[in-house]
Amino acid sequence: MTTLRARDAGRLASAATALVLLVGCSSTPDDDPATSGPAPSSSPSDPAPSEEPAEPDPSEESTEEPTEEPTEEATEEATEQPRPISLAALAQADLTGGGLRLGAVRERTATYTSYDVTFRSTTAGAGTAPLRISGVLNVPSGRGPFPAVVLAHGYIDPAYYVRGQGMTRERGFLAERGFVALHVDYRNHAESTDDPRIETAVRLGYAADVAAAARALAASREVRVDPDRIALFGRSMGGGVMLKALAADPGLFAAGVGWASVSSLEGQNFDHFQRPDAPVDALRAGFRGRHGLPDEDPAFWRGVSPRPVFGDITEPVLMVHGRFDDTCPPPWARATQRALTAAGVDSTLEWYDDGHAFGPAFVAAMDRTVRFLRARMPA
Repeated sequence: MTTLRARDAGRLASAATALVLLVGCSSTPDDDPATSGPAPSSSPSDPAPSEEPAEPDPSEESTEEPTEEPTEEATEEATEQPRPISLAALAQADLTGGGLRLGAVRERTATYTSYDVTFRSTTAGAGTAPLRISGVLNVPSGRGPFPAVVLAHGYIDPAYYVRGQGMTRERGFLAERGFVALHVDYRNHAESTDDPRIETAVRLGYAADVAAAARALAASREVRVDPDRIALFGRSMGGGVMLKALAADPGLFAAGVGWASVSSLEGQNFDHFQRPDAPVDALRAGFRGRHGLPDEDPAFWRGVSPRPVFGDITEPVLMVHGRFDDTCPPPWARATQRALTAAGVDSTLEWYDDGHAFGPAFVAAMDRTVRFLRARMPA
């Protein structure tokens, strides 16, 4: 597509170097009775979000990492070829996507139709066929071309995950307001193809899948999407996926949104979510000797984190976070937004009096998100 960013023909790394992934973080699945339900058909006026506390959060010192000056060793490392499992390798890979196919109709309303869909994503390794990724697509009523939003859901155990789970409310809300909304079932989820190397990296394959979703929408002849108005919206784990995709594929999306996002430092996510639940020997065995734990191989964990490469992001970013989030600590959102701003990214952080799953503040936060998307993707 001429409207998507062209790849340098001389990029050396293949998709095989960057499409392995490890599941991490947690978000509340939208089949939880406390957080599920159809998207509201109308919404009240959006009250101003809560102001960030004037006093620093007492937990901030323990959850933010200090800024480090690059060492001579780190500078030399940056001039070498990127590690095979790294965000730099993903950025050099030939990320592909297309073949969007509409399947069964899931739902028809006065404002949109919902379909089961599949599309192609980047391969799982050298010599392998493109992965088939499943998902759910909401298409507004009308002729289009429509702006579109790719949805990157939070963590739900793939063994129990079902197609379209995790952002049902957001998908319906967006479609009712004129956005095509494509919920991506990452590789190894629902009817998507399994990537056998899922345990050897940190969600890099998920970032490749949401990038493939954008390309599939832009190339579709069945759904009229404006290829210059495609945004990426992730929640919880998906907020980290969003930041990785923007950094790896700058110019592909028009904007990024992250709700209740994980940390932009993967070592921090590991220490918060995985380390407390398993003995060190079991954690090491899970990585099959490919790399060490965060305190043993900090360079690897920096390499799979989006924060060190925020300067590569060209799109505006909206971060939305609950002041009472006890899953992804609020100081993570502050640290990410400050790092985005320091890197020159047009970024905003909005606060709401809510928890991780966004219950009472859902409509207000979605109204704010829609205003942001419309301002950044004008017709």
